[in-house]
Amino acid sequence: MIRISQYAGFCPGVKHAVEILRQAIEKRRQGETICTLGPLIHNRLFCRQLEKEGVYAIGEDEIEEKLRAAQGAPFTLVVRTHGIRKEVSDRLRTLQAQYPNFRVLDTTCSYVKRLHRLAEQNTDETSTVFLFFGVPDHPETIGVISYAKGEKYVFSGIEQLQNMDFSKKTPVLCSQTTQNAKKYEKTKNFLKKLYTNAKIFDTICSVTENRQTDAAELAASSDLMIVIGGKDSSNTQKLFEVCKLHCPDTRWIESADDLPTDFPVGNGINAAITAGASTPDGTIMEVAKAMQETQNIDFESMLEGSLKTLHTGETVTGTVVTINENEINLDLGAKVTGVLPKEQITDDPAAKLSEMFKTGDRVDVFVIRVEDGKGLATVSKTRVDRDNSWVFLRDAQESGEVLEGVVSSVVKGGVLVSVKSNTVFVPASQTGIARGGDLSVLNGTRQRVKILEFDESKRRALGSIKAILNEERRAKEAEIWESLEVGKHYMGTVKNLTTYGAFVDIGGVDGMVHNTELSWKRIKNPSEVVSVGQVIDVYIKELDPEKKRISLGYKTQEMDSWYQFTQKYKVGDIVPAKIVSIMPFGAFGEVYDGVDGLIHISRISAQRINSPADVLSIGEVVDVMITEIDDENRRLALSIRALHAEEEKAA
Repeated sequence: MIRISQYAGFCPGVKHAVEILRQAIEKRRQGETICTLGPLIHNRLFCRQLEKEGVYAIGEDEIEEKLRAAQGAPFTLVVRTHGIRKEVSDRLRTLQAQYPNFRVLDTTCSYVKRLHRLAEQNTDETSTVFLFFGVPDHPETIGVISYAKGEKYVFSGIEQLQNMDFSKKTPVLCSQTTQNAKKYEKTKNFLKKLYTNAKIFDTICSVTENRQTDAAELAASSDLMIVIGGKDSSNTQKLFEVCKLHCPDTRWIESADDLPTDFPVGNGINAAITAGASTPDGTIMEVAKAMQETQNIDFESMLEGSLKTLHTGETVTGTVVTINENEINLDLGAKVTGVLPKEQITDDPAAKLSEMFKTGDRVDVFVIRVEDGKGLATVSKTRVDRDNSWVFLRDAQESGEVLEGVVSSVVKGGVLVSVKSNTVFVPASQTGIARGGDLSVLNGTRQRVKILEFDESKRRALGSIKAILNEERRAKEAEIWESLEVGKHYMGTVKNLTTYGAFVDIGGVDGMVHNTELSWKRIKNPSEVVSVGQVIDVYIKELDPEKKRISLGYKTQEMDSWYQFTQKYKVGDIVPAKIVSIMPFGAFGEVYDGVDGLIHISRISAQRINSPADVLSIGEVVDVMITEIDDENRRLALSIRALHAEEEKAA
């Protein structure tokens, strides 16, 4: 029995890089030169095939020479999955500005790009030391190290760190994405014990971890383990080491041509295959087929009569053979194996293919591309689903039904939303993002869409996110208006200020508090009382549902200085008064915050005086008696003379 690891072969990063290069080759412009900066992936046979297609790997020092040689013709440089040094990346940007014909396609793995960011953002010239668990001369390591500032070390085992002292700095630990996960875990634990201030990041690719774990389980239950991958591939090296621990008879090959002739065959022999991240699926299938043939199974005679030839554009039915987290392999009843990538199945990145399908399921797919030389056909389920379900967009447009989908990309003038395998264009003005705003914040998010226009002949749909938001806002406002009552109190938030008052949000609708309602005292600007963002207790004074206007009140009796004064004092009380103004007929004294009273000239002194200024000055504080409180007109009469009369009477 021969088993194949579900994680064998191209990882998503490599698959993405190869796809970008393939598209560049297919759309190659006349006279265009296409090169890769170093080998695109660590697979000698794959790179040799690229050379046959006119795509060569060049070094960093050859870029400008190649550009000059192009003499203005299109020149495309593909940056490999392992990434490049920061200095080279900066140089490429400069060259793009100098040469209009120069295009750079960056296929650096997302895990490696994250490493670049971590190294750059968490290090400095003086206080940190960057520790990188990896192979010193590996392209990924060289690239990552270039982004780290200050002191930095590359190491491959704990023993290299044991004699080093980083106590005066903050250690920052990262790992090459393809390193052995268990060894890195030991390194992390070692560093944690010695340095409590260490910054430790988990940077081993999750696909690598899954690949190694699955390979270890297969090796443990196999008599023979085959590891496929380039001899210069770091992740294949780690994979071989993991398998060798569990299965002594582990062989490392690059292709079916390297299969040994001395491995055990026959009934009862368990063999398994795994492959590094840079190994094409076609190579894996060739090895599996060659191993089967070694066990005297004549595949050609079995399949020749029954296998059909596939053509691009066909819709066929396949049977699920294997399932992994990124793709499904299908038996199409043809001479090629159907490869159904996850992105051609669902637009939900969190979906698990193992929960959606099981081995033996029948799936209708559309043939995107047939590669007879590799024995593979790339197929799509979403294309079939789209063809079958396009009619539902027309129904949704007619009924006004709200649909839900994921924003798949940001394009010129708007965004594209994937709805049940169909693409709906939402113009920028219908996204709900303010004019000139950043539409990229919507990318990858789930959104509800209403179909505004639908052209079945052209299979085009135009939708709106904003229409749903507006409808919901109007419905919410209507609900709020029904609940509003004059005199009802609300905790509102001050939204903005004008010269005449403040606008306050009372839970979905805005009301206005006039300056006269903000304070019992005269104010020139609402900012003297409230500020934007402040939460205040307001009540509804007036409502106009037709004009959608709400007049709010803020000042209360308890906030009224006059009310507070009259609750505290009465006629006959003696209080201190601060002279705030002097007139020919008397002086005004402030007896309470915001409450002034008149001391008539006749009540200032027992002796006749010509002017209040003869005996009083502004700012002076004198004791006065409250002789009259006019509550209706809010007037207060005060007397200094009355105090002397009281004293004389007492004497």
